[in-house]
Amino acid sequence: MRSPAVAGQFYPGSSAALKHQLEEMLHVAQELPVLGAVVPHAGYVYSGPVASEVYSRLPRRDVFVLLGPNHHGLGAPVAISRDSWRTPLGVVEPDLELADALAGTIIDHDEAAHRHEHSIEVQIPFLQARFEGFKILPLAMGLQDEETAIEVGEELGRAISRLSRNCTIIASSDFTHYEPQEVARKVDALLIEAILNMDVHELYARVYRHNATACGYGPIAATITAAASLGATSGKLLRYATSGDVTRDYGQVVGYGAIAFT
Repeated sequence: MRSPAVAGQFYPGSSAALKHQLEEMLHVAQELPVLGAVVPHAGYVYSGPVASEVYSRLPRRDVFVLLGPNHHGLGAPVAISRDSWRTPLGVVEPDLELADALAGTIIDHDEAAHRHEHSIEVQIPFLQARFEGFKILPLAMGLQDEETAIEVGEELGRAISRLSRNCTIIASSDFTHYEPQEVARKVDALLIEAILNMDVHELYARVYRHNATACGYGPIAATITAAASLGATSGKLLRYATSGDVTRDYGQVVGYGAIAFT
């Protein structure tokens, strides 16, 4: 069982308080046939309203593949978790058949990569607030180069197709970190343009050209690759904001984007 690492820090530690905060953020919205998505992973007070723009529009799925960066550097470079995951809202089970279908690929099984990682954990309560009876496949990427990301996406797409999974793939990433508001918005707009075009090569070119500090460009690229293989043809920006929009401190902000691939 994977126990919460950041409950009471990034989101409320009690079930009642967490449910209340999620109810305030999630809202009635037109459902979209989302095959892939990008959501942020900061504390809910900062990025929760942005993430909720994706979660409010998700269709019911049998499984959600959750990709995030490995901030701590522990474990295998690309690692899935086969554990059950507990949050204050209950326990979510892994899709072990899908995990088995990825055996022998670039994707390893390593729980150490997930033990302290918040980027995937903070997504699960949103799903629990919306749906019941779903499974997850958490995947942490410590290695985020273009070749690796594309291979991860291709392997995911093949496994999902082979098993005929009713699935949405979600990339967890914040955008620019600790830059002035105007710099963050400018750089993030360039990255988001490439993401909406589902152009992985151009995304990497812009990350390198502008020394972008988005932390999950690898998970984003893998998600684009997998979603495209499953039939997604375009991305839609649902909301963009920064931490400065919450704190009113625009000197050093973090950027957050909610994007859906359909």
